[in-house]
Amino acid sequence: MHDIRAIRENPAAFEAALDRRGLSGISATILKLDEARRSKILASETAQALQNAASKEAGAAKGRGDEAEFNRLRSLVAEKKSELTALAAEADQFDRELRDLLMAIPNLPLDEVPDGADEDGNVEIRRWGHPRNFNFQPREHFDIPGVKPGMDFETAAKLSGARFVVLKGAVIRVHRALSQFMLDTHIEEHGLQETWTPVLVKEDAMYGTNQLPKFAEDSYQTTNGWWLIPTSEVTLTNTVAGDTLDESTLPIRMTAHTQCFRSEAGSAGKDTSGMLRQHQFEKVEMVTICTPDTALAEHERMTNCAQAILEKLEIPYRTIVLCTGDMGFGAQKTHDLEAWLPGQNKYREISSVSTCGQFQARRMNARFKVPGGKPEFVATLNGSGLAVGRCLIAVLENGQQADGSVDLPTALHPYLRGKTKINASGVLE
Repeated sequence: MHDIRAIRENPAAFEAALDRRGLSGISATILKLDEARRSKILASETAQALQNAASKEAGAAKGRGDEAEFNRLRSLVAEKKSELTALAAEADQFDRELRDLLMAIPNLPLDEVPDGADEDGNVEIRRWGHPRNFNFQPREHFDIPGVKPGMDFETAAKLSGARFVVLKGAVIRVHRALSQFMLDTHIEEHGLQETWTPVLVKEDAMYGTNQLPKFAEDSYQTTNGWWLIPTSEVTLTNTVAGDTLDESTLPIRMTAHTQCFRSEAGSAGKDTSGMLRQHQFEKVEMVTICTPDTALAEHERMTNCAQAILEKLEIPYRTIVLCTGDMGFGAQKTHDLEAWLPGQNKYREISSVSTCGQFQARRMNARFKVPGGKPEFVATLNGSGLAVGRCLIAVLENGQQADGSVDLPTALHPYLRGKTKINASGVLE
């Protein structure tokens, strides 16, 4: 959420930043609501002062036996009380409208973020590895003979409908190995604290990390008001909601492996084959809570953590900076990591690492103590480290062989009790 005082003090800068995200004319609406709210508050304070003065004078009139003046002042007190009630209701209404509007406005991009209307404006900043030269036509993950026995979409459709999968045998063992490998790497090498969180959250938590109100259709809600998390960014970040932290405790760097749920309401017709885009999936998430002045350095650090996973798995990838038109709602700056998928002959997103500045902290009221100063809002960052299902796809497609088997990355061998491949019949060996 945005700071109304900053908008009030420099509406032109706020408008210019939003214009880079394809939005315009919003600051005028904000300032109009803010002025209406403040005028009602001022009128309420004036009425309160008059009510207090009249009440005091009425007591004095009563004391000296001036019934006429007492009755007049008592009527004035009642009038001001009624006026106060009306003004408070009007101020509350303007306050809600202003808050709702501010909640619906995306974060402002950093100056260094490239301008652009859509993904065509994204800028590649790093490329690692070289796509393998196949002496046969590489298949997509769901068409690899050794994978087919362990990736069952028909049974999943019978159970739950489209965009679900049943994994079994060798494939689910590799999937599980990947998540364990990611966690171990982040904990032991990157210094992140493993955290286990619920997958059902209150509405406030979804507001805190800006899934609500804008992305309600992309999430699932239970009949009793809980929301299923689209990512553990929601739970990890909200662990500090409402808190005032000691600066000495920052940065807080966390990682979690959870089930995630998305309705994919905005992706009808996209990636309908295979398990690239599912309603239920797993991610190993990274979240950092830090001081605002260290956020950009933490962003680079988190990006390196995600890149390290891909490099250890020997998966070629590229890193891009998202432009203003392709950046997520809550982000100031985002790095996307795209893994090479030979079955599609293209790079596909496997991680998104974003710095949100103080945008989410304002929504959550998460602060830290500054020695000798007033508490300030923390900065928050989040990123996939990685999406487990998409990483599975990349491992299977990049390791496929002409006979239908799949050679598995060396980094996974210890997690598979020394097994090094899935044979063409779908068995680990």
